[in-house]
Amino acid sequence: MTTRASETTGAQHEPARSLPLATRLLPVLAAAAVRALGTTLAVRLDGVDALRPLWQARRPLIYAVWHARILVVPWLNARLRRREGARRVCVLASRSRDGQLMAEFARRFDLDVVRGSSSRGGFEALRELARTVRGGQDVAIVPDGPRGPARRLQGGIVALAATTGAPIVPVGVAARPARRLASWDRFMVPAPFGRCAVVFGGLIEVKSHDDREDARVRAERALDEATDAADALAGAPR
Repeated sequence: MTTRASETTGAQHEPARSLPLATRLLPVLAAAAVRALGTTLAVRLDGVDALRPLWQARRPLIYAVWHARILVVPWLNARLRRREGARRVCVLASRSRDGQLMAEFARRFDLDVVRGSSSRGGFEALRELARTVRGGQDVAIVPDGPRGPARRLQGGIVALAATTGAPIVPVGVAARPARRLASWDRFMVPAPFGRCAVVFGGLIEVKSHDDREDARVRAERALDEATDAADALAGAPR
């Protein structure tokens, strides 16, 4: 049985109880709000049929989604587990305080968490994620987080795919109507009673001998295409 990453990496971040009470409540309230929002959304899926055999075979997958589109992703994973046979994922969150809040938010949806980013704890996080994948668990990475540039895929996800043999699955998420915040990535907040589209792109295999920059560009292009396809499916403006 795979050891859950949330149990093995708990010492890597500041305990939630050390934060002010109001801050500790944010992930609880945010998770409740996203669950409530999710019940109002009309969700359309594309690409799930190709993934079902992989879920059933328990082949580990590395999901990639742009930072701007992550708000409802933990809720979507819980929904896919209930309805489509998807598996729980382990997510990567930065070691910053914002990353800690995101980790607590993800755990509210029964997701495992590894802490680290390209700037802090990146090597340790990559090693823990590799251990998780080799143990048979799916992982999810935001390859332009935590600070961007927006929709610029960083190389960690490619290294993880190359060292583990697990394929990358680009995931596009879109909603209409939605509010776009004045943040570095124009973070998307779906509006209640709108449409939500999720597009799973084709598998991206990265061999150990592949040129990493070529693989990075290939993965970035595929994730952009999946995101643009989700926008089109939801009828959202780009």
